[in-house]
Amino acid sequence: MSRVLVTGGAGFIGSHVVEALSRAGRPVTILDDFSTGRRENLRDLEAVGAEFDLVEGSIADAAAVERAMRDVTGVVHLAALPSVARSVERPLDTHHACATGTITVLHAAALQKARVVYAGSSSAYGNQQAKFKQEDLREDPLSPYSASKLAGELYCRAFARVYDLRVVVTRFFNVFGPRQPADSPYSGVVAAFCRALLRGEAPRVDGDGLQSRDFTYVEDVVDGVLRCLDGETRGCVTVNLAYGQATTVMALYEQLTAHARELLGRDDLPAPKHAPPRAGDVRHSLADTARARETFGFEPRVGFADGLKRTFEWYRTGSGRSAQ
Repeated sequence: MSRVLVTGGAGFIGSHVVEALSRAGRPVTILDDFSTGRRENLRDLEAVGAEFDLVEGSIADAAAVERAMRDVTGVVHLAALPSVARSVERPLDTHHACATGTITVLHAAALQKARVVYAGSSSAYGNQQAKFKQEDLREDPLSPYSASKLAGELYCRAFARVYDLRVVVTRFFNVFGPRQPADSPYSGVVAAFCRALLRGEAPRVDGDGLQSRDFTYVEDVVDGVLRCLDGETRGCVTVNLAYGQATTVMALYEQLTAHARELLGRDDLPAPKHAPPRAGDVRHSLADTARARETFGFEPRVGFADGLKRTFEWYRTGSGRSAQ
C-alpha cells in the first residue's frame, strides 16, 4: 500500500492524521524536528497500536526532507511554526518554517511525483466584508504568520503549474481537540480555556471577546484531509475545512463553563479577565464549505458541541497532561 509522509506528525493535528492513516493500514513516515511537536504524542500513538517510521529533522533541511520522502506517494504537509502572536514576535523564524519549509517539501514532492495536501490557514482571508469566507476571495493577510502561510499557498499554485504537481490547499479554521497543547503562551483558545477552568483560574480573553471563529473539531478536520489526499483532482485546488458556523470567544467560554460546572460540580468558576486585543488578529472568521463538500464529499460527523465536550473531558481525565 502507498506510503504517506506526514510533516509535523508529532504535533497536535499531525498525530491525529498519523493515527487515522495507521488505523486504515497505510504505511506512514513522520518528519518532525520537535520544535512544537511532542514526543509524548508519538508514545500515545504507539500505545494505540499506530505504526510509523520517524525521520527527525526540519522541513527546511533538504536532506532530511529527501530522506523522509523515499517511497512516498502522498504528503500531508502540516509542519509549521503556528501562532499569530509568535509570528509578531519572531517573523523571520515564522517565515523560515512556513515559507522556506514549504518550498523545500514541494520540491521534494515534485521529484517524487507525490500528491500533496498543504495545511493552509483561514488567516489568509484577513478582515473582509463578506460574512462567509469563500476560497476565491482575494487574500488579505494581517500578520507575518498569515503572510507566510499564504506564501506557502502561492508556492503550491506555482508548483502545480510548473511541475504538474497535484496539490490540495486546505484552509483550517481554529482546529481544537485532544493533544492540543494547553500550557504555552501560544496555545489555542479552547485548550487555554480548558486548562484555566480545570485549574480554577480566570481564562484570558484578548479584547472584548466578541470576535468570532469557526471552531472545528480535529477528527472532522482529519477526515477532510484524508478525503483531499485520496481525491482525484489535478492542479492546485483550495478548500475550506470547517463547519460553516461562527461562535464568539465569550460564547465559547460560556459553553465550556457549563461543561465544567456539570463535570466538576462547581459553581465558583472565575469570570474571564480581559487583555488588550492582539496585533494581527482577524475579527470574524466563518467558512463557506460548499467547495469541500462538492469536490471531496466533506461532511463533518462530530460537530462543535460534541467536539467541545470530548475535548474538555480529555483534559479533565488527565489525558491532557499539559492542562494539569
